Amino acid sequence: MDTTTLSLLLNDPNLTQVLKAIAFKVQNKERITFDEGVYLYKHAELGYLGVLANHIREEKHGDQTFFNRNFHIEPTNLCVYDCKFCSYSRLIKQKEEGWEMSVDEMMEVLKKYDNEPVTEVHITGGVVPKQNLEFYSEFFRRAKAHRPELHIKALTPVEYYYIFKKAKLTHFEGMKYLKEAGLDSMPGGGAEIFHPEVREKIAHDKCNAEQWLDIHEQAHLLGMRTNATMLYGHIEEYWHRVDHMERLRQLQDKTGGFQAFIPLKFRNQNNQMDYLPEVSVIEDLRNYAIARIYLDNFEHIKAYWAMISRETAQLSLNFGVDDIDGTLDDTTKIYSMAGAEEQNPKMSTQELVALIKQVKRKPIERDTLYAVVTDYTAVEFENEVKPQYYKLPVIN
Repeated sequence: MDTTTLSLLLNDPNLTQVLKAIAFKVQNKERITFDEGVYLYKHAELGYLGVLANHIREEKHGDQTFFNRNFHIEPTNLCVYDCKFCSYSRLIKQKEEGWEMSVDEMMEVLKKYDNEPVTEVHITGGVVPKQNLEFYSEFFRRAKAHRPELHIKALTPVEYYYIFKKAKLTHFEGMKYLKEAGLDSMPGGGAEIFHPEVREKIAHDKCNAEQWLDIHEQAHLLGMRTNATMLYGHIEEYWHRVDHMERLRQLQDKTGGFQAFIPLKFRNQNNQMDYLPEVSVIEDLRNYAIARIYLDNFEHIKAYWAMISRETAQLSLNFGVDDIDGTLDDTTKIYSMAGAEEQNPKMSTQELVALIKQVKRKPIERDTLYAVVTDYTAVEFENEVKPQYYKLPVIN
């Protein structure tokens, strides 16, 4: 790890006393405060944030950049909830615009990958009454019986809260039941922004912050690992973002069950908040960096390349990000329906490896729990991909 850049930063006479104090904290592995987090959003320049975030990233992971081979199953895009930012879901009364899969149909999707070296199936979608506790427990059992080694990462507290309430189970009882059925871990969706001042305006009718956090806590108590997200770049203020990360940091101190934090950029196509402009790539990178600095007890910061573009994903690897998700294989519509650059998000392992190597990082295929599957650092493919279409944007 190169510490020279951080040393130069600490001696920069143009830094404010607060920015210098934060940099010393990072150097000494000390936690920054809530107010310092807000200060970074308001006053820190991109270059400064990049130095600190990359320092932390390289202390934790060196040049390693993680990805996995996964595919998505989205059981439905119909939903009882009406989130203002969502481009994906349709209300039940709009049934003709959506889909609702049966367990058999979900198994058909899963079986398409029988001869593929995927390690994870990622399941999330809308919330509908028919897809209840028994629906998912049946699918998990059948999926495990068919392919025992496939890791099932499924659903978010938004789905679970509805399912458990309907089944009259506590969060712990519900998570235990589904774990016994075959559930392995939980993705990080549905967090949005925790503070009720924002949450009431953008997602008023689904689980609140306390319920979201409690379901993750119960999963952690059962030995499951989970992820966490934050939807940024809409009506929230900077302090709302820090408040969101502070709540996650506190729960992580308590349980240690989170693996990765994934900032999710608000995309403004085809939703009720399309009047809002999207934030810039510079703001994306600043947000990744501040997340890396603030969430000192999270091992990984992840960027979804399919949502932010391949080029921005490459850039993010110098701003605290060490994971760019998986191959996806054209199975998710959540990003494309919101206007993401990737309308048919699919990237082969060979392409992902090339993307990572182009920015001088080491591509590591992982499983869901971050065990190394293959280190591609020294691997050369027979027909090496030339990533000419990955042209990094210039940031002034």
